[in-house]
Amino acid sequence: MTETEALVIGAGPTGLFQVFQLGLLGIHAQVLDALPQAGGQVTQLYPDKLIYDIPAVPACTGRELVDRLLQQVQPFQPTWHFGHAVSTLAQQADGRWLVGTTQGFECLARSVFIAAGVGAFEPRRLKVPGIEAHEGLQVFHHRQQPARFAGQRLVIVGGDELALEQAIACALAHNMSLPVTLLHRRRAFQAPAELVAQFDALCDQGALRFVAGQVTSLIEADGRLAGVQILNAEGQHEPLLLDALQVMLGLSPKLGPLADWGLALERKQVLVDPATCATSLPGIYAVGDINHYPGKKRLILCGFHEATLAAHAAAELLHPERAGALQYTSSSTLLQQRLGVASAPPKP
Repeated sequence: MTETEALVIGAGPTGLFQVFQLGLLGIHAQVLDALPQAGGQVTQLYPDKLIYDIPAVPACTGRELVDRLLQQVQPFQPTWHFGHAVSTLAQQADGRWLVGTTQGFECLARSVFIAAGVGAFEPRRLKVPGIEAHEGLQVFHHRQQPARFAGQRLVIVGGDELALEQAIACALAHNMSLPVTLLHRRRAFQAPAELVAQFDALCDQGALRFVAGQVTSLIEADGRLAGVQILNAEGQHEPLLLDALQVMLGLSPKLGPLADWGLALERKQVLVDPATCATSLPGIYAVGDINHYPGKKRLILCGFHEATLAAHAAAELLHPERAGALQYTSSSTLLQQRLGVASAPPKP
């Protein structure tokens, strides 16, 4: 059990900016996310694609945006809890909210900020008996850094843009010393033509190879995964030996248990007051793509605005004694001290 003033559910761009806005107001936040790292759908779905509509940033990739947001929240030292899917939410007698995860973690929070995008993103899993025993050891459903597979016979399952990007990145990281295998039911990819051309070029150079087929079962030896049995394009079964299996079949957003928390919903989105982003439950706010109100736009920019409104509304609830004039980072000694950019003590 841990206690906190503010719990942010979701570590995507909006959730990260929520942490920043809370920090400016002197509120420390803890953060839960079902994924193993920060970034949400931005780093999972388009980490290397350029984003052009972030204010004052003409262009940046999804990964660059997340890196900058993480740098921005660093002065406030949030407490991170990655790999935790929220399962329960219950109000306590003192008005606080007890949040539990499927991993057994519990947090007692005075305020909760739901920044879960369009839901908790879960990878589409390879449905083969016995695969769970190798999860996190040799089988990975979340995107991994190429360095993790150095010197290994890597098989990547998938045929979309992210699968090709991962195959290319791993092939280049291995410096072409060991070919990376991409397994897909047929050589027809859902990816830009230039990416397919790069994939084909690396295949011609021997850094990559393509195998048409589908996994039907596992091949195990001495308790380890030695390979997979596949059904090839000719309808025949054949073994495919490997040391590591990266499954990239896409991500599926799921509203999950949030639908059972008693929040007012409309079309699988949480209804909020647009002035505060407060939900129908006291002390709970929803920001970003998960919320809905008249005129709602699903843009990162709008999520940043909503996080600001929610932080100020929560600050009035948590610390009514601090209510006063709006302060600006350009002139407030207090805010600058919280950011670690001013050495002078704050004015009373």
